[in-house]
Amino acid sequence: MRFHRSSLIAVAAVCLIGAACGGSSSPGTSTDAQPSSSSTGSGNGLPQPPTATIAPATSIGAGEGQLNMIVWEGYAQPEWVKPFETQTGCKVNAKYDGTSGDMVNDMKDGGGGQYDLVSASGDASLRLIYDGDVVPVNVSLIPDYANLMPQLQSPPHNTINGIHYGISVQWGPNVLLYDKTTFPTAPTSWSVLYDQAYSGKVTVPDNPIQIADAALYLSKTKPALGIKDPYELTKAQLAATVALLKQQRPLVKKYWGLASDQIDLFANGGSTIGASWPYQVNALKGAKKPVPVIGVIPKEGVTGWADTWMLSSKAKHPNCAYKWMQYITKPVPQAQQAIYFGETPVNKKACAVMNTLSKGSCAQYSANAPESFYNSIKFWKTPIADCGNGQKNCTDLKAWTTAWQQVKG
Repeated sequence: MRFHRSSLIAVAAVCLIGAACGGSSSPGTSTDAQPSSSSTGSGNGLPQPPTATIAPATSIGAGEGQLNMIVWEGYAQPEWVKPFETQTGCKVNAKYDGTSGDMVNDMKDGGGGQYDLVSASGDASLRLIYDGDVVPVNVSLIPDYANLMPQLQSPPHNTINGIHYGISVQWGPNVLLYDKTTFPTAPTSWSVLYDQAYSGKVTVPDNPIQIADAALYLSKTKPALGIKDPYELTKAQLAATVALLKQQRPLVKKYWGLASDQIDLFANGGSTIGASWPYQVNALKGAKKPVPVIGVIPKEGVTGWADTWMLSSKAKHPNCAYKWMQYITKPVPQAQQAIYFGETPVNKKACAVMNTLSKGSCAQYSANAPESFYNSIKFWKTPIADCGNGQKNCTDLKAWTTAWQQVKG
């Protein structure tokens, strides 16, 4: 089975255990679907999306008989899809996409009426919202919404000016991966990725959203820059971040696009430190010839991904779509999906179910971590020009993509 982005990210947190698996493609980004700043709403002050005035459903009628979804590979597994189909009569048809860019492209014009739902990551959700491809949803129709972790009930990557454009589903952090042979004492800061002592041993993801990781580091180490949100950077803040990344460039062994690339480099000693996903930690530990690696959350905090179920603006089966969102947020399917992928569920009540399915998995996947841990994660969101504070001087995804190419040279 080919593992895509969401099936890679194994577990949040500092206790990471896992089994070996194959590689995967990294989430892509594109420069289309840039938000317009022609109007401003209330709440967090971002421009009002084009579908903001579309009233969401107030009730759910009979299912239409089918549900067409764009998902990460494995997000529609028989273990939880078949019970849903039996309960609702909605037959699930899933199209697997491998990158966020693919999802944005496939959902253009509401998916042309071909798709009802998409499991979008935070680096795609704002693009879908501001392109008018998804519509507001009524969270009061989701019984388990109140049981979702507070940080992902109304996150800025799917909720604009108090209007919800989707329901969060699963999430994971981006961690610092290191080889214990080289680092007998655990590194506590992202600074090791910029340290000349490890020249030629550093690996980082090949993705413009990686700029946010460097910006997060600078927000803690150079507060004079005034970086408050690693996804909302002025031209000067982006320039400072790019300067740091250009300094890092000679140290980088590889900008990896496939998880398997980084796994291979750590396995053969080509890399000993890098920005990574818990998936790689698990794969390296669980390999036939285990590699002594650890994944940690540095003191500056981490970025992270979080997926959202989003309703197409041209959904032909909205009732089945709502029934799916009701179902997939329940503790049992949440636990099943979390254990299958090694993700962390958004429903806090999934913890007990996880432990019945796999002893100790709740703590292993940090589903019962303290609030301080969740609050330390800066979840992906698409960089846009509107800073949400009355200013429109932030750099957008197009600028980030150009900057990333300059960094790599």
